[in-house]
Amino acid sequence: MSEKFDVTVIGGGPGGYVCAIRSSQLGLKTACIESRGTLGGTCLNIGCIPSKSLLNLSENFHKAKNFEKFGIETGEIKLNLEKMMKNKDKAVTILSKGVEFLLKKNKVTYFKGTGSFKNQNQISIINNKEETTIETKNTIISTGSEPVSLRGIEFDEEKILSSTGALSISKLPKKMVVVGGGYIGLEMGSVWSRLGTEVQVIEFLDHIIPEMDKEISTEFMKILKKQGIKFELKTKVEKIIKSKNGVIIETFSKEGKKNKFEADVVLISVGRRPYTKNLNLEKMGVELDKRGSVKVNKNFQTNIKNIYAIGDVIEGPMLAHKAEEEGIAVAELISGQSGHVNYDTIPGVVYTSPEVASIGKTEEQLKEKGINYKIGKFPFLANARAKVIDESEGFVKILADSTTDKVLGVHIIGQHAGEMIAEMSVAMEFGASSEDIARTCHAHPTFSEAIKEAALSVEKRQIHS
Repeated sequence: MSEKFDVTVIGGGPGGYVCAIRSSQLGLKTACIESRGTLGGTCLNIGCIPSKSLLNLSENFHKAKNFEKFGIETGEIKLNLEKMMKNKDKAVTILSKGVEFLLKKNKVTYFKGTGSFKNQNQISIINNKEETTIETKNTIISTGSEPVSLRGIEFDEEKILSSTGALSISKLPKKMVVVGGGYIGLEMGSVWSRLGTEVQVIEFLDHIIPEMDKEISTEFMKILKKQGIKFELKTKVEKIIKSKNGVIIETFSKEGKKNKFEADVVLISVGRRPYTKNLNLEKMGVELDKRGSVKVNKNFQTNIKNIYAIGDVIEGPMLAHKAEEEGIAVAELISGQSGHVNYDTIPGVVYTSPEVASIGKTEEQLKEKGINYKIGKFPFLANARAKVIDESEGFVKILADSTTDKVLGVHIIGQHAGEMIAEMSVAMEFGASSEDIARTCHAHPTFSEAIKEAALSVEKRQIHS
């Protein structure tokens, strides 16, 4: 007899394992299937977590090389790349084991293997050529996404890298070309630049981080240029040729200029696509859109009533925390509660140095929608804490409705921006006005005072600038 479950989650990434835990907490007998062999998905294994380890370690390395100007004298600073990679791998292993413990603690049955649909109530799990079949009342597809390459170019993870390969380079490259000026490309480019690699970014558009506020994007590129990263905008990659010593990247600009770039490695970071292979969705008749995303309604339901989908496989930003929120919401909906995700208050963060964080609408989006707004800005150059520790690049920008003063968007570039944006997530979730933020006492001296000052600036009453 097949084991029977109320809920089966296919995919053990941030959306999947969180969904499985919440389902079990709500009294539903729950299974979680993961093909990777370790839980945590792309984020924990080959994405957010290992990249943040390398971002932190490379920043420490860069700071240590500049200690002398602060009166801290040390001996020669050396890079031990092998040890750095081992430190990253150790963190990943510990966290992955931690997720496995959480499933066990919450009485979720964990299956290792590839899950696919036999029919809408039967799931096949293949592990080492052995098949197990389970019965399920409801199934949640949470299989994440995979990197996209350029047409006709395949990743070899040695010279032509995806984000996965960029996390495991064994020898410091002299030069790296990054194709794509988005989150992942700039984070990984930043890591290797700080460790001593010459980094060149090639971007098809006329600005980097296209999802973010244009003013923030412009300032961000200025700062990265000062750090030594080079940029070639409005440029298309035509061809990548492997050479004896690395790669040759042939490009064509929108002005009609052809160019060639030589590098040891090229990181292709032009986006990700939903991963729905081997699920048997075509046979099931589950509808997909043109991008290959699973179509769902507001309750995350596909066209088959007991099959749901969340995270990177559906429309929306491919962010781990977005998937987690959807995982909790769908578990609560299945159990009869009113699960909900507010897509207007999902923050995005680029974990470079300085960090870039954003939530809500950009200026460009407000203009496009014809919404009248006010702007408040405050530079970290005028923030005491930032100034005293020599981390004063960037600013806070708040966009508020001209009539109601409701905060519509917040954009921060500066150290600790990824932590600071959480305050604005809470404020916006509660429908705060800029005056609400301006009248909230912030500890001194902290970076967060820049948020208060930016809120004061909406009505042109900032104190410290």
